[in-house]
Amino acid sequence: MAVRSMQEPVDEAAEGVESDAVRQIAAREHTSANNEATEIVDGKIEEVSVSRHPTPSIPESELSLADIERHQSHPVQWAVYVIAVMAAIIAPYWLGRTLAVQRTAWLVSHLSAFDPRGLAFLAWTVTLVTLTGLGMAIVESRTWLWRIVFVLGLAAEQFVAGLSLLKFNFWYSTYVVYGNAASLANATNLGIIAAGFAVAVFAVLWVGLLIVIPKESSLNVLTRSWASFIMFFAIETIALLVVLFGGLLTMV
Repeated sequence: MAVRSMQEPVDEAAEGVESDAVRQIAAREHTSANNEATEIVDGKIEEVSVSRHPTPSIPESELSLADIERHQSHPVQWAVYVIAVMAAIIAPYWLGRTLAVQRTAWLVSHLSAFDPRGLAFLAWTVTLVTLTGLGMAIVESRTWLWRIVFVLGLAAEQFVAGLSLLKFNFWYSTYVVYGNAASLANATNLGIIAAGFAVAVFAVLWVGLLIVIPKESSLNVLTRSWASFIMFFAIETIALLVVLFGGLLTMV
């Protein structure tokens, strides 16, 4: 009898645990059936409703992915921009060349106030702004600021190139048109050529670094955008110094 009386509380406790487990399972089934969940809200346990099939945040559309990409590409803006680039290449060069041929004396009287090194530096700076605008337009492709800078710089560079009669054998044309003042136009051409040659050297070095340096190498930092721009400006500066102090201004 004593043993039976001691087992009765144990059996009752076991039955209580089983009943609690049954109630928890039933509560979970009720929760899942009613799409509710138990969460702690402000330090309290509460039942919150959840959606078994949530409403999509993106509305349905009959447009395909190609239609969406075509809409975001803005073809009209790009067409206008391409026309502006072509105009910046042709019109300023034609205007500068026309002034050089038809208003030669007027140009010489104004250009004579400058030193050949100053004109070379000016032409190099204009070309550098153009190339920088092009590079930034490629890196920051979502903004139109650098594209506009590129077009304006290109127009200025082409105008200067037209004034100095820039072409492969420019020293013949400048001597025929400017005579004894041809050194001024030649210095301007050397400034433009120096900037263009420097960007070609930079492109070869940068592509070479991409090919030679492994991705896991610590030297891969040289291919980062900021490091690339530092290398670009360093090469451009070296090219300018070669033109200014390398004796090229006295050779042409």
